[in-house]
Amino acid sequence: QVQLVESGGGLVQAGGSLRLSCAASGRTFSSYAMGWFRQAPGKEREFVVAIDWSGGNTYYADSVKGRFTISRGNAKNTVYLQMNSLKLEDTAVYYCAARPYTIAKSRAAYDYWGQGTQVTVSS
Repeated sequence: QVQLVESGGGLVQAGGSLRLSCAASGRTFSSYAMGWFRQAPGKEREFVVAIDWSGGNTYYADSVKGRFTISRGNAKNTVYLQMNSLKLEDTAVYYCAARPYTIAKSRAAYDYWGQGTQVTVSS
């Protein structure tokens, strides 16, 4: 069982930056791939980025490539999402999720989810 808690969301102006964190409980965090998804009002939850269990492989959605960076600190059981050059369309609730070992882009592939953290980008 893995429990995930996101933090770091907030209100930021367009062009600004935020860093999200996802803290995981459980002793097997290092064997899980971690993903970030987001859901804007009236839209489906969409894939943003994922990192594999080792941290050696990542995959980004085209919409965030070059602006967002995922990283993980296995010693701290935490995964981070650094978001730079934020745009209005990045406004959403951001969720972290966990699945064994390898990256996946499908929501259905993830076994555990956090409660989400709101990111609002203003003009």
